Amino acid sequence: MFLSCSAPASLNDTTLLHDPCLGTFGGPVFPWLALGGYDEANYNNATALVITFPLNNYLNDSVKMGQALAWEKQFIRFMKNFSNPNLTVAFSAERSIEDEIDRESNSDISTIVISYAIMFIYISLALGHIHSFRRLLVDSKISLGIAGILIVLSSVSSSLGIFSYAGIPLTLIVIEVIPFLVLAVGVDNIFIIVQTYQRDERMPQEELHQQIGRILGDIAPSMFLSSFSETVAFFLGALSNMPAVRTFSLFAGLAVLIDFLLQISCFVSLLSLDAKRQEGNRLDICCCVKLPEHQEVKTEGLLFRFFKKVYSPFILKEWVRPIIVAVFVGILSFSIAVVNKVEIGLDQKLSMPDDSYVLDYFKNLSEYLHTGAPVYFVVEDGLNYSSPEGQNSVCGGVGCNNNSLVQQIYTASLISNYTTIAYTPSSWLDDYFDWVKPQSSCCRYYNNSGAFCNASVVNPSCVSCRPMTQSGKQRPEGEEFMRFLPMFLSDNPNPKCGKGGHAAYATAVERYPNNSGVGATYFMTYHTIVKESPDFIDALKMARILAENISQSMDHKVFAYSVFYVFYEQYLTIAYDTALNLCVSLGAIFVVTTVLLGFELWAAVMVSITIAMILVNMFGVMWLWDISLNAVSLVNLVMSCGISVEFCSHIVRAFSISVKKNRVERAEEALAHMGSSVFSGITLTKFGGILILALSKSQIFQVFYFRMYLAMVLLGATHGLIFLPVLLSYIGPSANKAKVFAANQRYAGTEREPLLRH
Repeated sequence: MFLSCSAPASLNDTTLLHDPCLGTFGGPVFPWLALGGYDEANYNNATALVITFPLNNYLNDSVKMGQALAWEKQFIRFMKNFSNPNLTVAFSAERSIEDEIDRESNSDISTIVISYAIMFIYISLALGHIHSFRRLLVDSKISLGIAGILIVLSSVSSSLGIFSYAGIPLTLIVIEVIPFLVLAVGVDNIFIIVQTYQRDERMPQEELHQQIGRILGDIAPSMFLSSFSETVAFFLGALSNMPAVRTFSLFAGLAVLIDFLLQISCFVSLLSLDAKRQEGNRLDICCCVKLPEHQEVKTEGLLFRFFKKVYSPFILKEWVRPIIVAVFVGILSFSIAVVNKVEIGLDQKLSMPDDSYVLDYFKNLSEYLHTGAPVYFVVEDGLNYSSPEGQNSVCGGVGCNNNSLVQQIYTASLISNYTTIAYTPSSWLDDYFDWVKPQSSCCRYYNNSGAFCNASVVNPSCVSCRPMTQSGKQRPEGEEFMRFLPMFLSDNPNPKCGKGGHAAYATAVERYPNNSGVGATYFMTYHTIVKESPDFIDALKMARILAENISQSMDHKVFAYSVFYVFYEQYLTIAYDTALNLCVSLGAIFVVTTVLLGFELWAAVMVSITIAMILVNMFGVMWLWDISLNAVSLVNLVMSCGISVEFCSHIVRAFSISVKKNRVERAEEALAHMGSSVFSGITLTKFGGILILALSKSQIFQVFYFRMYLAMVLLGATHGLIFLPVLLSYIGPSANKAKVFAANQRYAGTEREPLLRH
């Protein structure tokens, strides 16, 4: 059939039967749309056939929308069960991508649960400082660890509940990422509180609650510094234009703040109760059981001794420090060089399970299809189509402007390799002009009623709409234009009139009530074939540029739309959004750190420099590991900025309040006391849970969660526990004499006084 149709819109093919080339629906079937797998224009060599079932969407009618969804569901079920030895069928429906993403998310629930379970078990077991096997069940802190985890989960649920009550919708990213973030921040603070208490010696005549109060006075400012910095950074991140980043930042900022408040209130109280249990030789969990009294000597933990005796002195040796600086500067230089090479976008295939039928559909589209998605150039309401000026600014025939809408799209199609516009647009206005001409026999009406008379009707009362005069052959204007337009839009093409507009343009033209004028309209064409994210982004960008040029020439608003634009529009500004979000977060961290450290500007600079290095190196990892920049990775980068505060701020504050005599000794003391807690808290806790994500069946989990989370923790740990102490030993802020004097006054006459003098 298509071999005998030189023009798909022709009313007569080249056979003796002279059948129309139109489809059964009354419109043309273009071979480059319906066929695939051919070379050049040799349609008879086609190896693929495209069949489309259009459905109506009902945005504001939930019942009819439910019926459309149900039809698609049954269609998918039928196609999954369909088989034919002579056919290979790939299929998809509008709901397919959403269904498959939901299925993929559900398939990874077990992996996520195992990941969090490992982190929970580690926290419960690692908090305890076991002095001897005999006191294993006394010195363990399983119940305290579980309480700390419940506090973290409570802060997450509180944040979700408050914003949900306020009507801010949840997203999948929030549900998957927020627990990881708050667990990182919360666990770090829990380990700092507990391990500082375990290492502390109670002063003479000091009671337990006084000791815990004194400890909290030492470490709470550090916790407040990190938590408040993160909270402010996240809340400022909510200024982002990207919905995913804005929603994540709001939920994360409130969750971190609530977590801090619960830790300095609820968790400290629970620590006091647990300390009383331990001093009373009562078993953990089964606190009713009491062991016989036995005096135990407090010892330092193995990890603390390692950091204090081995690790800290080693990395701060004179010959080691230059090597560390050189290595980290080299890594930073490499990351800076490849920042611009990170790909922007998200491959849709990554969001699909490996066994998804949609992957086969994407594969066949790329392999066989010769045309891209349809693109609509929408002329907004307000243009006067009844006037010659309005018509000339749009149409593409004789007498139309050289820079009219149709002419500009046609010109763009001539350089399709650049513009990604494949064909001349279908123009309802030009077809209407042809249809209404008196010599076409398309536009007729009953002279007794004025109702439309189709060209196929044989009735002597049917007369031509316009006279065969010079004025009748001109374009219709004013009331005459609007009089015959409804007839055109209701006329189905037939062998006697192929220009009827119902099949092609029924939804392309919006008319005012009482047929008083034309509102918004669209002109459709097609993109060239696009396969990868950069191609989709480029197609969107070029269509926007073309629409803007048309708007300027018409002096009327025109915009371009295609079905994939909603997914790729974010990538037009994502580089700017990323830079803005990360710079705002860094600026907030710098300001908060400066204020909370007593306006020690240089200490805040040290924190900001290290976090900035971590973020830049994250881009280096993204390039090495083929992680593209999109909404998911941007959320992870914003979260990385927050988590990096945990790795850096505690070390810097410990350095700033140290009263040792030089920078190297102060860095060594800060690393020994805070480094062990940071390592055992955030680093080891996350490391175990992240490794489990590598077993995920989902490609998107493996790429954007396993890889980025692993990079986040490793870069944070190496910069916070290796580079930052070395940097502080070189150019850290000088000792604050007021703090040294205050420390001497505070511990004068106690057993700590000799340590200070040393």
